Amino acid sequence: MRTYIALFRGINVGGHSKLPMADLVEILEGLGAKEVRTYIQSGNAVFRSGELDTVEFAQAIGLEVNKKCGFTPKVLLLTAEDLDRAMDENPFPEPEGDASTLHLGFLAEEPENVNLEKLTSLKVESEHYCLTPKVFYLYAPDGVGKSRLAAGAEKIIGVDMTDRNWNTVCKLKEMIEDQRIVNSE
Repeated sequence: MRTYIALFRGINVGGHSKLPMADLVEILEGLGAKEVRTYIQSGNAVFRSGELDTVEFAQAIGLEVNKKCGFTPKVLLLTAEDLDRAMDENPFPEPEGDASTLHLGFLAEEPENVNLEKLTSLKVESEHYCLTPKVFYLYAPDGVGKSRLAAGAEKIIGVDMTDRNWNTVCKLKEMIEDQRIVNSE
């Protein structure tokens, strides 16, 4: 059994695309996921399963959500190893005070021919970013909601991206570790 993380995009925001976490657990379990745990209403789930094709399983989740809730969310599936790698490769030290200023944009696929000059032109002096084949790291100390770089990065990078702040990434890691402890007992 492997541990996976499902990251949903654009659910339960502003009263739109409602997906109760109990329904999400039911959907994942119906697809064969085990030990499903969710974190906050914005769509984060950790679960265990046999070996999966992450792209196919993410599409299956989207189809099942559509059947139950009437919309198809974008879903990105990571392995526990993917999350560990993203955390280990973080080029920015954990921010002091407010970890919500550091964001990891998980990429659905490796981007090609990214216009880095255009990406850089959107940032303000206080912001820093790093683009890797799987993650767009953004340190936005003035807030991601005010950041033109955060708003425009996905379009310039050219692939679907699902963003989580460092607090959420750390919580997902904690959930994975808790699951590992339970499974080793």
